Amino acid sequence: MAGENYNELAAFVMVARERSFTRAAAQLGVSQSALSQTIRGLEERLGLRLLTRTTRSVSPTEAGHRLFDTVAPRFEEIAQELASLSQLRDKPSGKIRINAGEHPAVSVLQPALRKLLPDNPDISVEIVVDYGLTDIVAGGFDAGVRLGDQLAKDMIAVRIGPDLRMAVVGSPDYFTRYPAPCSPQDLTAHNCIGIRLPTYGGIFPWDLDKDGHEVNVRIEGQLVFNNISLRLNSALDGLGLAYLPEDQVMPHIERGELIRVMEDWCEPFPGYHLYYPSRRHASPAFALFVETLRYRG
Repeated sequence: MAGENYNELAAFVMVARERSFTRAAAQLGVSQSALSQTIRGLEERLGLRLLTRTTRSVSPTEAGHRLFDTVAPRFEEIAQELASLSQLRDKPSGKIRINAGEHPAVSVLQPALRKLLPDNPDISVEIVVDYGLTDIVAGGFDAGVRLGDQLAKDMIAVRIGPDLRMAVVGSPDYFTRYPAPCSPQDLTAHNCIGIRLPTYGGIFPWDLDKDGHEVNVRIEGQLVFNNISLRLNSALDGLGLAYLPEDQVMPHIERGELIRVMEDWCEPFPGYHLYYPSRRHASPAFALFVETLRYRG
């Protein structure tokens, strides 16, 4: 294909990735009508329909999937090589996109930003909070954050935090109405505040561990949320027991606002890691970001 048509391929990749002409046009800085005309021109030259269009969605055809799977990684490699040229500059610069859950974003990434950004005004960071096990390459992220036991084998992983512990907590008012549980079996008689994660589907079980004996407790209760703050606030309001990261509840325990139970069933587990593709060329900005996050405890 002639060199002047590479822009058409780049436009197709963006539409196929975004599954929307509107979003793709915004990303490319062109009008939606101009983008539609570009895609039609590419389809006519190839003699193939690449995208199926409806009033509500856009999706690749079989030929479109094949072209996307072949071309998209090449454009990504070109973009990475161009980004790596920033090493020739004196100051680290550029945008870093990170995918992470709520807890590591607040407890690990945000403190690191306080160290990194004031002295590096040419670096910008976008953090997308997401509980799903997102494909960071397909999503256009530079890196993601996961627990140590959730990492893909083809990724580079850098430990960015200590081992973690969970805590089962309830308010003093809650325990005036319910006896304190001592074992996983006791939780069946309690109003437990649940969390629903997109990668799990149902209510996420509480993973309890004592002396090497692991129990996954399928809890029940009146409330289900998908973030930490609502579960914490509901526990403080006396609406049920919550299963939360230890660091998020310790200040409330010390002030007497929450009571911790079943501490012997909450053993430490591997903490958070930053992960990214092994083929990624680390720009000065990304390398500095990694070193700022690296756990040295």
